[in-house]
Amino acid sequence: MEENKISYSEEEEQKSLLPFLEEKEKEGKAGQFSNVEEHWEEYKPEEELAGGGKTGNKDASEGVQDKSDSSMESLEHYLGDINNIQAMKYTDRICILTLQRNLKELNDIAKQKELAVQKARDKLSTCQLQIKVLAKQLEYVDIEIEKEEEAGNVTALSRLQAMHRRLCTELEKEKDFELKMALTLKENIKEEEAQKEYEERHKKVVEDAKRNHEKAVCFLRKSMARIHEKNAKEEVKTREHMERRIQAVLSLKTSITSNRAKLQTLQVWNKAMAFEAKKQEMKMREAILAEGGNVAKEIFLRKRLLEHEKEKQASREQQKSRKIEIVSRILQEKASILKQKKSQSCTKAIKSGGKLEDSSLWRMKTWRYIEKTCKHSAGAISQPWCSSSACSSAGERTASVGEISEKIPHDVLCESGEDEKERDKTLVEPEFPGLWSQECDLRKISKEETEPKQLATRVKEKGIFEKKMEEFQTGIFHKQMVSGRECKGRTFYSKPSCIHFKDFDVGQIYKKKIVLTNASYSVNFCRLVGMSDWLKDFISIHFDPPGKMSAGMSCEIVVTFKPMINETLEGEVMFMAQTGSFSVPLKCTAKRCMLALDKELIDFGSRVVGETISRTISLTNSGALGTRFKVQTSAGDSRTCRATAKSSPRRMVTRHFSDCVPEKEVSNSPVTSVVEKKEQICADHSEEMTYCVAQVEQHRTETSLSSSSAEQVGQDVLNSRSHLDTDSACNSVELSPEETPVEIMLGKVTEGEIGPFSSVKLQIIFVPAIPGDVRAEFVIMFDNADCKPLCFSAIGVSIDVPVWVPNPNVDLKICMYDRLYQDCIVIQSRAKVTLRLKFEVCKELSKHMELLPKTGYIQAQSSFSVQLKFLPRCSLPEDAGSYFNEETRVLEVPVTILIVDKAKKVNFTVHAIVTTSDLEISPARINFGYCTIYEAVQANVTLTNKSILPQEFGFVGLPEFVEIQPNDGLGILLPLESLTLDIIFKANETKEYSFELTCKSEINRQFKLSCKAVGVHPPLELSHSLVQFAATALNGVSTATLYVMNSHVSVNRFTHAVPRIGNGEVAPVGPTSFEFRVPEDCPVTITPSVGTVLPGKKSLIQVSFRPTLSDQLIREEAVRRLCRAAATGAEIQKRKKDEEGKKLSTAITKQLVRDVGSKYLTSLCNSEQPKSEELKPDSDAYMAAQAFLMRNFSGRFEKYIIPCFVASGHIDEKKGSENLSCSPYNTLYLELHCPAVAPCVVVTSDNGKNTVNFGDVAVGHRMIKRITIQNISPEKLELGFSVLNPNGPFLLVRPVGMLEPGENKTLVISFCPNENKWFFETLDIRTAKTTLTLSITGCGVMPTIVCSVEEVLNMGYVIAREKVTSTFKIQNTSTLTLRYSIQLDSLSSTRDKDQQRLPSFITSSLQRTEFVGTQNYNGLSVFSIFPTEGEIVAGKSQEFIVTFSPDHESLYYSDRLKVVLFGKNVAHVIHLKGAARDRPMFVEGGIPLDVPIESLAVTSPVSSPEALKGELQEPVKSILLVLEYIEGEGSPVPAMTELKVGAIQTAQFASKKNVEFSFDSLPLLQQKGFTVESVKGTVEPGQVKCISVSWVPPADFRADDPLLVTALLTLKGDIKESYQILFMAKVVSAYAPTK
Repeated sequence: MEENKISYSEEEEQKSLLPFLEEKEKEGKAGQFSNVEEHWEEYKPEEELAGGGKTGNKDASEGVQDKSDSSMESLEHYLGDINNIQAMKYTDRICILTLQRNLKELNDIAKQKELAVQKARDKLSTCQLQIKVLAKQLEYVDIEIEKEEEAGNVTALSRLQAMHRRLCTELEKEKDFELKMALTLKENIKEEEAQKEYEERHKKVVEDAKRNHEKAVCFLRKSMARIHEKNAKEEVKTREHMERRIQAVLSLKTSITSNRAKLQTLQVWNKAMAFEAKKQEMKMREAILAEGGNVAKEIFLRKRLLEHEKEKQASREQQKSRKIEIVSRILQEKASILKQKKSQSCTKAIKSGGKLEDSSLWRMKTWRYIEKTCKHSAGAISQPWCSSSACSSAGERTASVGEISEKIPHDVLCESGEDEKERDKTLVEPEFPGLWSQECDLRKISKEETEPKQLATRVKEKGIFEKKMEEFQTGIFHKQMVSGRECKGRTFYSKPSCIHFKDFDVGQIYKKKIVLTNASYSVNFCRLVGMSDWLKDFISIHFDPPGKMSAGMSCEIVVTFKPMINETLEGEVMFMAQTGSFSVPLKCTAKRCMLALDKELIDFGSRVVGETISRTISLTNSGALGTRFKVQTSAGDSRTCRATAKSSPRRMVTRHFSDCVPEKEVSNSPVTSVVEKKEQICADHSEEMTYCVAQVEQHRTETSLSSSSAEQVGQDVLNSRSHLDTDSACNSVELSPEETPVEIMLGKVTEGEIGPFSSVKLQIIFVPAIPGDVRAEFVIMFDNADCKPLCFSAIGVSIDVPVWVPNPNVDLKICMYDRLYQDCIVIQSRAKVTLRLKFEVCKELSKHMELLPKTGYIQAQSSFSVQLKFLPRCSLPEDAGSYFNEETRVLEVPVTILIVDKAKKVNFTVHAIVTTSDLEISPARINFGYCTIYEAVQANVTLTNKSILPQEFGFVGLPEFVEIQPNDGLGILLPLESLTLDIIFKANETKEYSFELTCKSEINRQFKLSCKAVGVHPPLELSHSLVQFAATALNGVSTATLYVMNSHVSVNRFTHAVPRIGNGEVAPVGPTSFEFRVPEDCPVTITPSVGTVLPGKKSLIQVSFRPTLSDQLIREEAVRRLCRAAATGAEIQKRKKDEEGKKLSTAITKQLVRDVGSKYLTSLCNSEQPKSEELKPDSDAYMAAQAFLMRNFSGRFEKYIIPCFVASGHIDEKKGSENLSCSPYNTLYLELHCPAVAPCVVVTSDNGKNTVNFGDVAVGHRMIKRITIQNISPEKLELGFSVLNPNGPFLLVRPVGMLEPGENKTLVISFCPNENKWFFETLDIRTAKTTLTLSITGCGVMPTIVCSVEEVLNMGYVIAREKVTSTFKIQNTSTLTLRYSIQLDSLSSTRDKDQQRLPSFITSSLQRTEFVGTQNYNGLSVFSIFPTEGEIVAGKSQEFIVTFSPDHESLYYSDRLKVVLFGKNVAHVIHLKGAARDRPMFVEGGIPLDVPIESLAVTSPVSSPEALKGELQEPVKSILLVLEYIEGEGSPVPAMTELKVGAIQTAQFASKKNVEFSFDSLPLLQQKGFTVESVKGTVEPGQVKCISVSWVPPADFRADDPLLVTALLTLKGDIKESYQILFMAKVVSAYAPTK
């Protein structure tokens, strides 16, 4: 058997090793196929190794070891070669070593398996041999048994039989063992076959992998070839592209060269043309002078005439444009009328093959021809059929034609291809001769349209149509009514509100999606009606009607735009809703240029003649279309204007710059002629001269903007001079273009291309040449006709001084007092001689500022440098006077450069802002007070920079016990900035400190700060003065531990530091007490908070942090939520009131009801608004508010400083710390950092309560509760749980492992108490960051009841086949509701099994345990209970009704009633008894002598008639009365017993007489000492008569012989019954031991 067990263990070991073997083989397989394509050659030996391992395994299963050994040797040889290779990867070596180790393990396992198989085979052969031997022995024993039986040798026979049994047993065991070994071998064979199949599959997989690798290599080669070919093609393309670019650059270079040549030629031609124009002007001037006329006047008149002609031409063009607009409007009206007419006949027109029978279509073609003719002949007025208003400018005509073409009805365009070709042709000959033979007025209206009758009919039809439409709409559209009021807002909103296709290209397709949202207050629908007519050719809409849409729902619409023309389109998309129609605007914007300048005026300021100043102006294109631009001076104003003196309000004064310029010089310029003409007009009104010149300037600007001439000619310099002798002379002096230098000119960029959404910077250069004011006007022209020219101006002032300062304003910026500042002043000279200069500073600032040298010589046309030194003193504000502004601290010093020889002055100004360098420390003194050596005291000081310059500062030379933060007391203060610094003092010994801190500024100024402190060494110390709790979730707990240590063991201050205050007395050595004072609202608990520490000892302190939400915050949130709920309820009630008010007849009644209802609801809401103090913590509102705040908790960080008071001595347990006096200077402080965060996991069930209260549960019973938890964090959580008490009543039935974000899961916790007491435990749900603590409570209650019937309920005597009832009560005296059930033993499920036992009457009375007595013959239960199950509330009672219903006569009806609580515990047992008689009489008492269990055979009772006929010859029943007389007591007491004779009251025998009883043999009873109290008597129905029997032993009584006397008791009623009464009497000693 031991060998059998060993084989089993080996077999199990093999089975357990088989998965490991397969796992190792899978790992080898995984190693083979990793990175097959990249490292096939490197991993090929690994495949061989794996293959060798598998082969070895297979051979091991077959019993062959050679291959495995060879594979092992090959592996070692290969690994030895690999170790010699330096280039092999480290990871590959690790992998090979791992494979080697695995292969060795597999080889060992294979050997063990082979050995196990061999052992099994040996055991099997041994077993078979043993079976044969046992079989032979058994045959031999059988033969011997037969022999001994024949011989009759009993002893030998028994021995041989025992041997036979032993051999049989051994044989059976061997056979079983053989069977098991056979099964083991079969399983091994199956495993070998499975291993063979696995290796075959593995070989196939390896071969497939090799083939796949070859395919992958082939595919990779092809792919690489394709990639190389593609790269070669791309390289060829790149070369070709570079060659093309080189050619383009060369061609661009040649074109630039040719353009330069052309430009030079054009400039020469322009100069020649200008010279020719000048010659002709001079000839005309000479001719006029020869005739003796006024040249200026004649030129002015000619220019005025030309201007008048231009104005006439402009007015004509304006009239034409207005007429064209009128015609376009008429055409629009006609087109709309034609569209209505053609809408009915469009189908007929299509069927007729494109032949237009209506003359209106041909009229439209005629109008098109008119438009084309007008377009080609711009300015032609000679056509007889076209009025003067039919022609306009090209731009306006194009616009009008575009508008007309857009307004053509869609049905007119429904023509055939031939008609379209005809329409494209120009109508050379008219189709209708009458149309061309006479003049046609476009504004003429036909007579039919002007007849009054038709007009009246049309107006009437229009009114009827509008009325019908209104009726139709009232039938379809429904008003939107909300709360009894009509809502007139939009019912649908679109997103976006406008469908805008921006910057489209012709031929492309654009799509946009819009969302329509039902913004009404009810269900609505939306239907697409159409769109604007002029959009139908370009816009298509895809819209699936969604049907009825609820409020807030939306639908989508896809709008497709395919532009065919490059024009801006605007229209709308119309929809129909249940509440009316609405539309969404649609706009299609073509690409356009949007050009703008960043400024329109460039002011160069005052500049000295000879300087060169440059400014830039930006031209920005914010549109999607680029264009070409060109910058030029304004036409007719190409020379800069100059005025040397400002004009007076009435006159303009002119100064001559050169005497060689003639006063009357004639100009060809049209602007000049206009000026001259205006001067002539204003000759008689000299006071309006300035107004005239202003008009000329304004007109010149307008002309420059509207003119299309691009000639660049210098602008005439207009100078007006007033003569004192003549009153009406207004002459202008002009300079020729050659003599007037161009001072304001353009830079290099004058033209170019500006792309979309880009900008170009233009350079304007100012080179002042002549003193005076200079102004130039420029205009930017664009190739795009839609872009209007942009104008800008440039102004400057030229000044002429022999010496000037290039920088007339010397700005020294911000300077500090008592600091030296220097600057170099450069002076330029344009004089041709050497000048002597003298530099002067005002007297007020001579102490603070000086120029070196004070006198100097400047060479001709050179520069001279002067050194400026500025050293502001503190007396500068008093010395400077008006040059210094004390509020702004600005200093302006005028400095004069005096030219000594020419007595001229040149002024320049020195500007500076003078500020102080002070730093203010507030407060100037710090008293840190008493500071213990275990803590640091912090004081705040404010460092203020009084300067308007930033200053660096630093506290230097700090003592080792002082620290300044931030940045270690170093930093930079911005102007007028105040910085709060933390001065941290940490006493290192007990003494009084007094020291100063020094703050230095960057200019080495020092500022002092005085400090004082007292060092204190307390008697106790804390192991940690700072506790940083981890982030703790709400309602969670974080705990930290520290020690309070008493290291004061000696008062010798020379050996170690002793506790004392400053230089005071040393604290006594002894027990020292401490007390932590935690604030009331602090969520921190310290245990123990009070204690005493002996010298050299320490006390453990535990600090717990329990963050919770503020009770007041929760109450406020609860009140807000209740108010919102009340407001919502009030709104609902108000709506109901409004709906009820709508049913009233008049509007007045509605208003009254609404007002009364609103007032009632308002008062109701105000009256029912709860108060925060009234809310209970266990209310639903409170718990909901707490859960809401917990979910939305954003976290908080709080710091608490807990004082620990220290006093010498023991703390009295009764008085506490009142008997000790502590010094406030010895107080220790514990700083707590308490971060509170929102919990990752919250409880969502039971209003978010973290307490699981099972309440009262019966002992031994189990209650289950489910708690739902939710992950409110954005991360996936892995939960862990603390261990509950394994011997406790709580059990975590269903834990949760993982929680996804937002996921809810349920925990199942059970409670099964085993004692009658309260139970409490905590369950910690741990996550990576926080911990959720659940408090689990429950009370085990022992269920107790009180029954009104204790043990036996006797139902008494009943007539057979009648019923009697009785009641009893059970009261629940426990604190929980009891679930009960009533069980009867007669109805027990084990009743049938119990009846199979021996009858109880066979056993003795002491061994009888059955309580079920006689039962009914009819199968129904004798006793029945109501109710049988239910619940009894705590403190209440339940009444039960017991019914006794026997069906035959018996005196031994009995049953047992059990009160079972919760289906388990039997709380109370009641024995039910009852007796049944066929007659209404019975005798009870004594000891019955019959059998209490009835016979199994049912005997039919004797019928009553037979009983009446005959009389009983012998007693029916016998009753034994036992009387025991106690002997040995003081006074003899007779032995007493009694009999009961009763009559049953029943309706069945109601008319019968009473029951009579009598005793016989009375003398004999009296002789024996028996005394019967009632010998005869009568018993009424329902009554019981007690007959007392007493016995006193007679004189001749022998104590050792019991007395037995027989008497007959006769009962007479409806029948006669007799009972044999046996009187047994005996004497019992009072001192005899009782059993």
